[in-house]
Formats: sequence, C-alpha cells, structure tokens
Amino acid sequence: MTAVTTPGPAVSAGPGATPHKRTRSGQGPKRLEIVLFVTPALVLFVGFVILPVVLAAVYSFYNLPPAFRWEHLADPARFIGFDNYIRALTTPEFQRSIGNTFFILAMSLLVQGPLAIAIALMLNRKMKGRGIFRLLIFVPYVLAEVIAGLAWKLLLQPGGGVNALLEGLGLGFLRQNWLADPDIALWTIFFILTWKYIGFAILLMLAGLQGVPEELAEAAQIDGASWWQTQRYITLPLLAPTIRIWAFLSIIGSLQVFDMIWVTVAPAVRRIATESMATYMVQQGQFAGQPGYGSAIAVILFIISLVVALVYQRVALRRDLAGAITRGVQ
Repeated sequence: MTAVTTPGPAVSAGPGATPHKRTRSGQGPKRLEIVLFVTPALVLFVGFVILPVVLAAVYSFYNLPPAFRWEHLADPARFIGFDNYIRALTTPEFQRSIGNTFFILAMSLLVQGPLAIAIALMLNRKMKGRGIFRLLIFVPYVLAEVIAGLAWKLLLQPGGGVNALLEGLGLGFLRQNWLADPDIALWTIFFILTWKYIGFAILLMLAGLQGVPEELAEAAQIDGASWWQTQRYITLPLLAPTIRIWAFLSIIGSLQVFDMIWVTVAPAVRRIATESMATYMVQQGQFAGQPGYGSAIAVILFIISLVVALVYQRVALRRDLAGAITRGVQ
C-alpha cells in the first residue's frame, strides 16, 4: 500500500531568499543626463585633441607645400613615407633641441624641486609676514608667459636693468649678454623658467604640508628628534605623493616648453643654443614652410611625451594611483 503525502505550504527562508529585482525605470533619464553632460566635452576633446593628432600623423607622411590643399594628399608624388621622420632624427638641429629639452627637464627636477620644498617648509612655519611672502612668490606664476618673457628680455639686454644693477653693486665684471651668448643663453632661460614656475611648486608643497599631522612632529620633538630629523623621517615621506605629482607636471611642462624661449631669445641664438622640440616644430612647420616635416616633429614630440608619461606613471605613480579606479559592485 502506497502512502500519499500532501505537500505542505512553502516555508519562506526570510527576506533574503526573495531575488532582488533592480528597477530600471530611472535609468533612462540618468543615461540621457550623462549623454547631455558628456557630449560637449567629448566633442571638444575629439575636435581639439584627437583630430589634430590624427591629421598631424597623416601630414607627416607627405612632402607638402606651405599653403597645401586636400588635393595634395591625393598626389602620389608627394607621399614620402617615413622620410620626414628619418630626416628629423638625423638632423643635428633637432637632436640638439631634444638635448635642450631634456636638459630643462632634468634641471627642473634637480633644482626646482628641492628649492620649492625648502621654501615651503620655511613658509609653513609661523612667522611674521608669511602671507605676504606667499603672495610675492606666487605672483610670477599668474603672469602670462608672453608678458614675463618680454619683461625679462628687456631686463637682460646689454644695457638693461640686470647689468645696470651689477654695475651699481660694483660687480660690473659679471656683466653678460645673457640672452645673446650661446654659452649661457640656455642657463638664462632655465633661470627665467624657475622664477616663473617655482611659485606653483611651492603652492603644491604647502598644500601637501597641510595634510601632515602636527602631532607626529610634536611626538618626534618630545622624543628628542631635531628639526632636520623630523623633516627627513616624518614630513618628507608624508609629502612624497605631492612631490611625485609635482614632478609629473614638471616633466610634461618641460617637454612642451615653448613660449618663454620663443619670446625671449632671438631666432639666430635660439637655433644654435636654446631650441626646444616645440620651438623647432613651429619654426620648421610654419615659418620654414614645411608642414609635413613640422607634423613629423609634432608626432615625435607626442610619442616622447606619451612614453615618458606612461613610464613615470608605471614607475612612480603606481602606488599613488592604486585604488583610485573603482568598479561597481554587480
């Protein structure tokens, strides 16, 4: 005889057993809002960043006249392949411009960084007139590069204010043709760039110092640590992320330096002493009437900047960027 069992009522396992259904009613307006906000920025980015890079890459494979038209790109005789790149990499002037650019880059890291840290540590202490000192140091950074360059060009002329000041101080033997002597012109440019951008570096360092807890320095002083030991073992390690960010910005800015050199140095001196990759690109592409060759220089500059940025991000910023990108929980 077979027993027949009747199933009882289902037993609920609690609210957790009920599958959660996401509501999609509000996703449509949210997506529309995202599209409305992102589209203008995306159009500007594509039009002013992506498209110029693509066009420069295309032009770099052609021998184009100064006032070229689209029809020239269809002329097989003007297609020269990688000849512009080979010419650039084998030209002593462009090789010199690469050396000058990396000289400014290296000196910026070696001089501006330590100097900015030292001044920031001094201005971070309680002292009279600290706000005025901060303002005076930051003023050069907010000046337009053209204005600052023209001002220094006038000051550094043979009969300008700098040589007159040296004469007044009895240091006339130090008079120089600061921007006309090829032996010191690049150093003069670096001094002007340091004067111009040191304020930004100091501002970043001061902002980073605000995140250093004062309790740690006070505890170190109680334990008998000197001021230098406190800065070396507490302040500087905690300031390291800010220093790495500043170094990244300084590297990218040094690779693209243009305005200050173009405004202050005469073309004859610039070609033999202070040419950077950016100034060489503009000189050859626009004023020498070689848009194809200038485009090749632009592509090389872009590739160098991209490689340096990626390597620096991989090596130096990897720990700072860890966890910065989050993923949604499914």
